[in-house]
Amino acid sequence: MKAFEIQEFGIDSLALVHREVQAPGPGQVLVRMTAASLNFRDLLVVKGAYNPKMRRPLVPLSDGAGVVEEVGEGVTAWKVGDRVAGCFFQGWLEGDVSAEKIAFALGGAIDGVLRERMVFDANGLVRTPDHLSDEEAATLPCAGVTAWHALFEHNRPAPSATVLIQGTGGVSVFALQLAHMAGLRTIVTSSSDTKLARVREMGADETINYKAEPDWDKAARALTGGVGVDHVVEVGGGGTIERSLRAVRMGGTVSVIGVLSGADPTVSPRSLLMNSLRLQGIYVGSRAMFERLNKALAAHRLKPVIDRTFHWTEYKEALKYMEGQSHFGKICLRFDS
Repeated sequence: MKAFEIQEFGIDSLALVHREVQAPGPGQVLVRMTAASLNFRDLLVVKGAYNPKMRRPLVPLSDGAGVVEEVGEGVTAWKVGDRVAGCFFQGWLEGDVSAEKIAFALGGAIDGVLRERMVFDANGLVRTPDHLSDEEAATLPCAGVTAWHALFEHNRPAPSATVLIQGTGGVSVFALQLAHMAGLRTIVTSSSDTKLARVREMGADETINYKAEPDWDKAARALTGGVGVDHVVEVGGGGTIERSLRAVRMGGTVSVIGVLSGADPTVSPRSLLMNSLRLQGIYVGSRAMFERLNKALAAHRLKPVIDRTFHWTEYKEALKYMEGQSHFGKICLRFDS
């Protein structure tokens, strides 16, 4: 079978190689991959910025979907022909996070999905909702689960809650869709008026162009009568987290899910203490969270937003397209039928 490998860091150094197809062992499932999607993490991994000491060669990419082709001894949950998606963490099935549960992250700690066939642990898969295509299902394991986890797995939001969402990348668009689905009030920031017009069409209640209004934290507070938002989905990291803490209300929550603008913030504990804020890191989520997300998507017939789909052998071009930051929603890869 064909597979991509990171042998040396850098997009242009990615190698398309031949690997032998493994037979599934006891408790395992062989999946023919049909679709995959990109996350910002994948770009960092390929460039060596995510973990410069990462073992190589490594098959990249965490998010993929496919069809069960063969099941190993003792597997009863899956049968040939089932449509499935892999879980980002192959060991985090349910319950609270632990170092042991997140030790097997696809496309990082272990080989990822960018190959024609892949053997998964039978417990490391979820069923693809019937209303979704394989490309749509492939957008869910990281970005979809992350957005769901941030919004619904800790403090259940009140129907009147206001959520500030930064940007229009994969997690951010999912957060907008899920928040709108739950009846929450949403404020979305972006530097593009064109993208802000699109999120308003999707149901965003308010928008802020942070280039036109660099003090977007003050603008967000003004939109809430000076009180502050209930929840910020923080994707910027070092460059934005201080403003997020100023935008949120007393007793509110900032969910840190990305580091697009840097990973070295200076956060004063004073504002956290005096305003009783909750600052929480969201590192994707468990299989149980993935299944709860899928149940909600199926109930509301909600579909992910896909910006563009490349053939999977055009992975380098897809990464360069992501680098350009013009996309809205998810970038997908399609395998041959």
